[in-house]
Amino acid sequence: MNNWRSLLVFLYDLMAVAVAWALAFVARFNFNFNEMPWGWLSASLPVVLPVFGTSFLLLRLYRGLWRYASLADLRRILMAVVLATAASPLAYFMLRIEAPLPRSVLIIAPVLLLFIMCGSRMAYRMWKESVISLATHAKGEPVILVGAGDAAANLVKELTRSPLWRPVALLDDDPTKSGAVIHGVKVAGRIEDFPRVAATTGTRKAVLIIPSASREVRRRIADFCIAQGAELMTVPSVNELMRGAGEVELLRRVKVEDLLGRDPVQLESEALHEFLSRRIVMVTGAGGSIGSELCRQILRFEPSALVAFDVSEYALYQLKESFDAQGVKVPVLPVVGDVKNRIRVEQVLAQFKPAVVFHAAAYKHVPMMEELNAWEAVRNNALGTWTVAEAARRAGVSKFVLVSTDKAVNPTNVMGATKRMAEMLCQHLAAEGDTKYEIVRFGNVLGSAGSVIPKFQEQIAKGGPITVTHPEIIRYFMSIPEAAQLVLQAGGMGRGGEIFVLDMGEPVKIVDLARAMIRLSGLAEDAIEIQFTGLRPGEKLFEELLADDESTVPTHHPKLRIARAREVSPAMVGELLDWLQGRRTLTDDEVRRDLRRWVPEYAPAQGPRLNAVSGGRDAA
Repeated sequence: MNNWRSLLVFLYDLMAVAVAWALAFVARFNFNFNEMPWGWLSASLPVVLPVFGTSFLLLRLYRGLWRYASLADLRRILMAVVLATAASPLAYFMLRIEAPLPRSVLIIAPVLLLFIMCGSRMAYRMWKESVISLATHAKGEPVILVGAGDAAANLVKELTRSPLWRPVALLDDDPTKSGAVIHGVKVAGRIEDFPRVAATTGTRKAVLIIPSASREVRRRIADFCIAQGAELMTVPSVNELMRGAGEVELLRRVKVEDLLGRDPVQLESEALHEFLSRRIVMVTGAGGSIGSELCRQILRFEPSALVAFDVSEYALYQLKESFDAQGVKVPVLPVVGDVKNRIRVEQVLAQFKPAVVFHAAAYKHVPMMEELNAWEAVRNNALGTWTVAEAARRAGVSKFVLVSTDKAVNPTNVMGATKRMAEMLCQHLAAEGDTKYEIVRFGNVLGSAGSVIPKFQEQIAKGGPITVTHPEIIRYFMSIPEAAQLVLQAGGMGRGGEIFVLDMGEPVKIVDLARAMIRLSGLAEDAIEIQFTGLRPGEKLFEELLADDESTVPTHHPKLRIARAREVSPAMVGELLDWLQGRRTLTDDEVRRDLRRWVPEYAPAQGPRLNAVSGGRDAA
């Protein structure tokens, strides 16, 4: 017994056994109390009560709460009653009880007992939920649920317990559901009936709850509801619940990420468990958007330890705090260090001996790396990758996974060219030693540091204008969790030397993204001005996932393909390393000039340049 309430419930159940047993005897003798053999009953109760009580305890009937009584609880009660009923004649025989035990009692008593025990629990739950519903019904804000499937049914139950929300109607395009009542809430019509239902119920808040719908369907429904003046809301995703360190709201406003979202990634969990569990895993750039999500996803597969490596001590502090708040049991080791610092990298690898390294540390902001910081981009993205990758080979790391970008394909900017150099260096190392090197390319991730979405949100909050570089500019997008999951999947699948290309889906026009965000803010599209500012230094109208001389082969995973990249000359790699390790800080123009030599496909975009004087101090 866990507490006094459990003891009271146990005593109540024993009383129910006695009542059911007595009623069964009375029924057996046709309710004729004069002919009733009371001695038989009094002889049987001292036997059956301990038998039933033991069965109840063995089946753990007292771990749940009556308020949350479910089919699983009723199933345990059924098993306990059947077990005790079957054991009662055996107890009679072993104890040599002389008083007869009528066979009909063994049939009638358990039926009555099941009715009493199950009925009392369900009655209590119904009473409790009605009390809570009445207490919160008047207080909650009314909402209309768009969707009437299983997810909506579960949400209705949750909302009826919430003091903040009150479901007043359901809408669904399935004609078979029209007029149905789900947990007391009526399916009031089709989705197109939203204006009528909203006027009837007096609310403009709508909850989009159709998880099985495609991205296009969700976007169409969202656009329609917003056009009708709805304030659109949804429920947090599984990934948001996983990442949330504190309390997560039951409902939240729909974000543009929800409309751009794609079908969930189907991970090969068994293979990833074999790849990551009970092994030490290291992530560089662990404090960044992709790096931190990689850490979260890796922890699901229970490595023996996770080494989180980053140059920012504050980012590592935040990461560690979030894991501590979630009660993560896997040791997370925050290690401050610079990927360009060979001595520090070698010391960390020697100390912790990771079996797998995910290299996500990089400078990724295209315009910022194009001007004033070009040499730092080269050193961090290319030299930093070489430092970690080569140290991993010497340390005996089993697998090294480089997180790359679609901007490395036919690069027009310094950032993309440096990431292509990083790929080339890993391709070179893949031909040496026992360490397996994998490269994973993907496009923009929603909500990452430097993403357009936080920028647009800030501009909308200020009343505009929203600035877009070009009316025709397009980008591929995926969510941060999806990108991290596919990086893990590719890392687990690779045999060494492959460049994995992620299926990025359909590209999105940035100006359409801006308009969608305006609508999601509850504003008309013409309420916020959109200004076109021109392409920034190094910026393309569109990104590519493959170079001109590359092709792909499919893998068994539908969202991963392997690029056939050009070979890398060992002699060229030696010259490249000499250049990377030079002691002089190169100017931006010198960097762009030399990049054409190392990355032949690099073609700098012609655009405005900053008139700035580059410093001449030695590189650190």
